[in-house]
Amino acid sequence: MSVAHPAQNPPPPEPAGGGAPPRSRRGLAERMSSELRFLPVALGLLALFLFFATQSDVFLTSRNLNNLLIQSTVTGIIALGLVFVLLTGSIDLSVAATSGVAAVFMSKCVVDFGLPIPVAIALGILAGVLIGSASGRWITFVGVPSFVVTLGVGLILNGVQLMLLPRTGRYNLLNTGVEDIAGTYLTGGAAWTVVLVAIALFALLRISHWRGRIREGLAAPLGGQVLLPVAIMAAVVIAILLYLQGMKGLPMPVILFGALLFALSYLAGETRFGLALYAIGNNEEAARRAGIKVDRIRISAFAIAGGMAAVGGILAASRILGVSVSSGGGVGGGALLLESIAAAVIGGVSLFGGRGRVVGALFGALIIATVSNGLNLMGVANEARLVVTGLLLVLAVSLDRGIERFAGSNS
Repeated sequence: MSVAHPAQNPPPPEPAGGGAPPRSRRGLAERMSSELRFLPVALGLLALFLFFATQSDVFLTSRNLNNLLIQSTVTGIIALGLVFVLLTGSIDLSVAATSGVAAVFMSKCVVDFGLPIPVAIALGILAGVLIGSASGRWITFVGVPSFVVTLGVGLILNGVQLMLLPRTGRYNLLNTGVEDIAGTYLTGGAAWTVVLVAIALFALLRISHWRGRIREGLAAPLGGQVLLPVAIMAAVVIAILLYLQGMKGLPMPVILFGALLFALSYLAGETRFGLALYAIGNNEEAARRAGIKVDRIRISAFAIAGGMAAVGGILAASRILGVSVSSGGGVGGGALLLESIAAAVIGGVSLFGGRGRVVGALFGALIIATVSNGLNLMGVANEARLVVTGLLLVLAVSLDRGIERFAGSNS
């Protein structure tokens, strides 16, 4: 499915001496604005690992890496949903509050109503989907900017969360079975089966992407598109498993994050729905003229963000064995909201819409968790973590803008 722009932009000025920019420069610009957009993030993550490893002997221990991976899952899952909203050129400032309300609602269903845990979890996720869908409908049908609507929705949800909580201000989930979600680890054959399935699914995803490029007549070397990425991914996940075997094994939150990452990567990168997301983010009017149901796609993106926020909130409740007024980041959800948006943007998803990949949420969440974990091990004050995260967000947006201008000047 192709999207035709209603009007052609004027051609960029020719470089001094006449002629088009060199083909290699144009190719680099195109790749940096698309498939290589998260490469600087991956290199930055590697640099952070090397730096903190030299600053603390504890950083690379299996126990600490286990904690680091689990710390990144809640922020990462919420960021996965935010990617879909950002791709359309919108933003959702209510995801932290949504995660808190969904977690409290799930807990109320378990503790007060005695519902089975799977039913309570499903209802909590459904609540998140409905909240996101309602925000999306208001934005599309009334025409109010997304940041205004979702900011207001977040404030409303903070009040709803307080109303749902008991007089004690907390639901205790210890010995309810909910704690098993975050407290389960896979070892031995079960862990290896999960890793091998993950590698196989990633290979299928890369093959699907490779075949799609071939159908579109684009350059698609098998080694660069399939073999090398699969080899790198396999080496990384096997190394992680071998490292974590020295602790308790493979944490269930990491497995859940991986499953969601694969499913949403396929949805965004290999389906017509995903293509529509990018088309809307690049040029909404052109997308409408191409027959894309812009309103429906945008509402679906907000529904996905709400659902992922609910999953993140429920996972957080399972980790800390309860929910309270601080669930979802507390009133306003400032820290969790900042970290979730930062994870998506630091991972290479553009705030201006239409560019980025779902896997960027993984890299962004790992960077934020690494900074937090490393600074804590170094004994740096907790306030410094927020300062560093804010600086990373500003630098990521600045880098995104720079890449956009670089790509535009060489198109």
